This record gives sequence, C-alpha cells and structure tokens, in this order.
Amino acid sequence: MATQAEPENGRDSDLRSAVQTDGSTVVAPDIMLDDEPERGPLRRCLVTRKEVTREEALRFVVGPERRLVFDAAATLPGRGLWLSASADVLHQAIRRGVFARAAKGQVVLPPDLLAEVRAALIRRVADLLGLARRGGVAISGFEKAREWLQAGKAGLVVQAADGSPEERARFVGGRDVPMAVVLSAAALGKIFGREHTVHVVIAPGRLARMIEIEARRLQGVAVEVTSGQ
Repeated sequence: MATQAEPENGRDSDLRSAVQTDGSTVVAPDIMLDDEPERGPLRRCLVTRKEVTREEALRFVVGPERRLVFDAAATLPGRGLWLSASADVLHQAIRRGVFARAAKGQVVLPPDLLAEVRAALIRRVADLLGLARRGGVAISGFEKAREWLQAGKAGLVVQAADGSPEERARFVGGRDVPMAVVLSAAALGKIFGREHTVHVVIAPGRLARMIEIEARRLQGVAVEVTSGQ
C-alpha cells in the first residue's frame, strides 16, 4: 500500500503525494491551473509563470496510467505541460505539485524525473551531432576543426565539458562564435569514432542551431559532467 508523504514545507500544503512501491510518486492536486492553448512560439512555464520559447522549454505530457512523460522532441499527443529548462524549476514543479494541478488529476511521477530529462537531452544532443557528422557538416579534432573555425565555417563550436577551460579558450582564439560545452570527451569520441574528442565544429545551418538549442536545454538541467557521460 502506498504511504502518504508530507510536503517539504508549509508553503506546499496544497500538495498531496503518495510514494509507490516502485519508487514513483502519485501527486494529487488541490488547486487547478487555467488551460492555455498550445499555439504560437511561446509557452508559459508552470512554475515561474513567465513565457519561454517553445523550442527552449521542457514539455511533459500525461501518458498511459497517468504517468508523467518527458516529451523531449515536443511531438507526443496530448496537452503539453511546459517548464523552463532549469533543474531548480523542475525541482520546484515536483515539490509543489504543479504537474497534477495543470493536468487536473493525479499524476504518477518517475522515481528520478530530473535524471530522465537529462538522459533524454544527452541523447538528443548526441543524435544531432551524429547526424551532422554523417551529413558532412561536422568536423572533429583540434587541427581540422580549427581550420574550419579560421575559415569562417563555424556555426557552432562543441567542446568537451571535461576539457580545460584554458584549452577551450585557446581553440576559439577570441572569436565570437556560439559554443556548446555539455558532453564529455568520451561521449564526443563515441560519436566521432574516436576514444576521445575535445573539439568539434559544426557548419552554419539548421543542424548547428538545433544542437545549440538542445545543448542549452541540457545545460539548464545538467549536473557536473563526469567522464563517459
């Protein structure tokens, strides 16, 4: 039988939650939020109530058996529950029961929702980088990537998060170019067929923009990167 879990503080007295035997949490609402249509490029964060762009926000839906699902690609059917891409915002959403309020009914939360979000965004970034490599619009390795950078062929620079800040700065050389620093050297190496990869340049275009956006979302919810992530 599920056991009742008290809110973490008095301000969250509107939250009723029950911890299941599988580690998931059922949250029931006391207060409902107004419906907002999913139209246009902006979405309202359920926690901050500020408008954020659709492409840079986190979308969740209530799936079968009322389980909350992170919709990384924002393509799943159902009404979206939107948050700013921030670990702190996600923690607040869980603690304050805003998913259940917005969904107007009980919602079953995964045991570690934040970890699921991080893992999904890591896969998104890795998949897009792989697509860029296969499409010939990405180059790795210090010398080759630096050639693209110096020739003005860089729409985005991707560098290993576990590399040194000094080395990252030396590679860029003071150039004003978008940069993503979210995956480890081992993770980048796996994408580019090497043991480790520290420097990657993506040619200007749609893929560079998509990778930049996904990296920004990941950075918002990420913890310190360790080797292999």
